[in-house]
Amino acid sequence: MDKVLKQLPQWASDKKAENKKFFAKLRKKPPKNLDYVMQELHETEFDRTDCLTCANCCKTTGPLFTNADIERIAKHFRMKPQQFIDAYLQIDDENDYVLQEVPCTFLDADNYCAIYDVRPKACREFPHTDRKKFQQISHLTLKNVAICPAAFNIVEEMKKRISL
Repeated sequence: MDKVLKQLPQWASDKKAENKKFFAKLRKKPPKNLDYVMQELHETEFDRTDCLTCANCCKTTGPLFTNADIERIAKHFRMKPQQFIDAYLQIDDENDYVLQEVPCTFLDADNYCAIYDVRPKACREFPHTDRKKFQQISHLTLKNVAICPAAFNIVEEMKKRISL
């Protein structure tokens, strides 16, 4: 996995122009069965991909924390939401709550998440490849293929399956 993670940013960079072109066409004219295809590709990829061998998302990027996430996680720690914010979060350039540092504070040495049961919505949904109306998040997917080997594989398979 380490070898793949080292090469992934370059692979994503090599495919960036091709992917941008593909996603531009996808946004203009999404196939009627896109949600179904994406769900199938997502499930197939994650049947063979074990996130615990990677955790690159947790090591290199941080999720956005919604107010609901903050309240849920603070309650888990028996803290007031503001205490949780002060201890772990900061506000980014877009006025969103994000982690103060990466890798994620809650990631342990075995790539397990210490707050898995109450993790942020962004973590639960990452890499967002099974999301409905997938074509609407192509900008996010272009970033995620450089972080997540599974997202990279899903997009490559998607380009083979969907002719535009």
